[in-house]
Amino acid sequence: MNGKKVAFYTLGCKLNFSETSTIARSFKQEGFDRVDFSEEADIYVINTCSVTDNADKRFKTIVKQAQKVNEDAFVVAVGCYAQLKPEELAAVDGVDLVLGATEKFKITDYLNDLTKNDFGEIHSCEIQEADFYVGSYSFGDRTRAFLKVQDGCDYKCTYCTIPLARGISRSDKLENVLKNATEISAKGIKEIVLTGVNIGDYGKGEFGNKKHEHTFLDLVKSLDKVEGIERLRISSIEPNLLKNETIDFVSSSTTFVPHFHIPLQSGSNDILKAMRRRYMRELYVDRVQQIKTVMPDACIGVDVIVGFPGETEEHFLETYNFLNELNISYLHVFTYSERDNTPAAEMKEVVSKKIRKKRSKMLRGLSAKKRRAFYESQIGNTATVLFEGENKKGYIHGFTENYVKVKAPWDPSLVNTLHEIELKEIDEDGLVRFEFLHEPHPVAV
Repeated sequence: MNGKKVAFYTLGCKLNFSETSTIARSFKQEGFDRVDFSEEADIYVINTCSVTDNADKRFKTIVKQAQKVNEDAFVVAVGCYAQLKPEELAAVDGVDLVLGATEKFKITDYLNDLTKNDFGEIHSCEIQEADFYVGSYSFGDRTRAFLKVQDGCDYKCTYCTIPLARGISRSDKLENVLKNATEISAKGIKEIVLTGVNIGDYGKGEFGNKKHEHTFLDLVKSLDKVEGIERLRISSIEPNLLKNETIDFVSSSTTFVPHFHIPLQSGSNDILKAMRRRYMRELYVDRVQQIKTVMPDACIGVDVIVGFPGETEEHFLETYNFLNELNISYLHVFTYSERDNTPAAEMKEVVSKKIRKKRSKMLRGLSAKKRRAFYESQIGNTATVLFEGENKKGYIHGFTENYVKVKAPWDPSLVNTLHEIELKEIDEDGLVRFEFLHEPHPVAV
């Protein structure tokens, strides 16, 4: 396979990005050259997502994109959708190989020859067999790395297919996480984002069983000591698993940044119960207040689902008003979509697609308002910005530690560098202009 070209496309979450990077490294070890997905390759690997309808539909479009560039290319599907609906993906015109949850990390073992198949070949385990842990992290694609610390989930939320796609909750060994973090740091990457399916559950499954030696707090404290890492960011963490001790530790840490993303899903206790979430809205308020007490400038992102079965207008307004009054910074809004083999798909009182769309639009509007208010509250503050690597219409973008997005005229020397700045004003596109406080650019931009 030496000299053969491979390209990757990732749908979905940060966890998928970290796993794609790990799979890509295994190809490199086998002598493959990695190229961009828009370029001609011998193999195209698509890492799929099952969280939304849209991710399902996009898969076919991406396969067609690959075939346009090289109709003889070998197309492989991996990831959550590949585990849940392997036959469906295998039937898509142009797909040659579909690998499930345990097989995707051994992808090169399945590439005996690259002859196109009439029908996709499937290698997919029973999800109960996905009980071992494969560590992964991403770098090279971005200025930050996604470090996977945990996989799978033992929660039984009624709308979610993730336990069916990824198996039981299990964690990386602490020593291995620290080894990976050190490797990332050695590559000059300034920021690590911790990722997993349910990272607050970290420690469970560290030894292939439910025995715990370490907790999420132990993980955070140990990573804080890794030399060379400028920033550590916690991605999504369940409110019932985000403990006061972790919040307090982050507030005093020099590397963990004041940014939390905490799934809510609904502001109505009735709907939270129907979703089988493990908290009520009162706990969520408590978590937000705790963060803001010790870190007043912290950024708090929220996941919310609209149009869940049984969500009445009253329930939705309860969610809207709850979020409107809460001291949060932005929303990720998901429109509920039925997933096979979930209890919610069997529930009565289905909310029409039209109403789901309307509610989604209302919450997206609220998110824009919340983000604007958060950015306005930060004007005049000093912050540290890490610049990204992309030239976007003549501008370079970056993020402060508390996730304010800033812009400046494109300057390649700024890529992957940290600078102290003062936030000045919000531009017409909603991003923030700033002044450098020190050399090399002590001027307004």
